[in-house]
Amino acid sequence: MSKSKSSPRNNEFVEECQSCESRTPHDVSIEIKTESRKRENREFSREPYRVTRCTRCGNTRSQRMNDA
Repeated sequence: MSKSKSSPRNNEFVEECQSCESRTPHDVSIEIKTESRKRENREFSREPYRVTRCTRCGNTRSQRMNDA
């Protein structure tokens, strides 16, 4: 059984896009970002972020997972 063209890929979710002002497919990934600018604390300041990119307009947003 094959997927239709309108079905999302494994890393794609339909979400609200602030730029498009509608629900559109988004590529979703998790990135580890370093928050500290101080060299001696960098290894202790990494946090996971949920990154979404609208596949229609390309608008990208990231949200710290601990703030979700």
